[in-house]
Amino acid sequence: MLLYLEDSSKFAFSRREPLKEFLSSQKWEGDVFGVIGVPFDSTATYMPGARFGPSAIREASYNFERYNLTFNKELEIPNFDLGDIEVTPGNFKETSKRIVDTLNELTPHIKPLILGGEHTITYPIIKALKHTNPIIIHFDAHMDLRDYYNGRFSHATVMRRVYELEPQNMIMIGVRSASKEETRFAREHNIEYYTPQMIRENAEELTSRLKSIKKPIYLTIDIDVLDPSYAPMVGNPSPCGLTPFQMEKLIKIIAEKELVGVDIVEVASSSKGDQTSINAAKILHDLLSLKS
Repeated sequence: MLLYLEDSSKFAFSRREPLKEFLSSQKWEGDVFGVIGVPFDSTATYMPGARFGPSAIREASYNFERYNLTFNKELEIPNFDLGDIEVTPGNFKETSKRIVDTLNELTPHIKPLILGGEHTITYPIIKALKHTNPIIIHFDAHMDLRDYYNGRFSHATVMRRVYELEPQNMIMIGVRSASKEETRFAREHNIEYYTPQMIRENAEELTSRLKSIKKPIYLTIDIDVLDPSYAPMVGNPSPCGLTPFQMEKLIKIIAEKELVGVDIVEVASSSKGDQTSINAAKILHDLLSLKS
């Protein structure tokens, strides 16, 4: 029994029949994704609003056709919008427990596709998926590797806490803002990172690295990895980021790999037509199209 899911608007391309009905009526051999919103927004230090992310991304998804012209793919992979996890505002410990409990019940049947919400939610998601022993691919403007920032759990410490879960490896893409502490920690612990400057000067190094991955991947995307001209409504915007065109190329490579789960976080948009939520929805549309 799912104790913490509540009704919400639906992702545009999610199936309308109940998940249990689909699973019992069909022998589906490929991936089945479960779209789940986590409207948690309690540690923002610059611009709050990530709690509006799940509904903003869902609404923006209705701007896209099922056919993806860029990749010549029809979005056919089964995905079910299971609603939002009922969070406890200001209480990360309880919200984290609800995320873990919900995913423990769902992941035997689906691969989670999580709509945030702030980036702290990635920790309990990966905790619930720890048994898959994934490589973490982390798109972000920031390393989020501080050990302490207004507490042990915040948007600036989340990847440090994820590292403590002992994933196989962590690859950070698009990072361009970090403290000396974070950079030193990354180097000392063999955490790979690729700045936008590194990608501009030698994109082949990153694409070759991604193509070489043979292990399962957990993909976490902080939308502030995009340049603020494409994603202004985020908790902590940082100039000189990636473009949607660069994201297309990288997502295409990642979609060819085994994914155990995905999240897209820090969309702090509550206005209809905002390019932040539209670009977030496009990333998910591309990913699901490529997995079809």
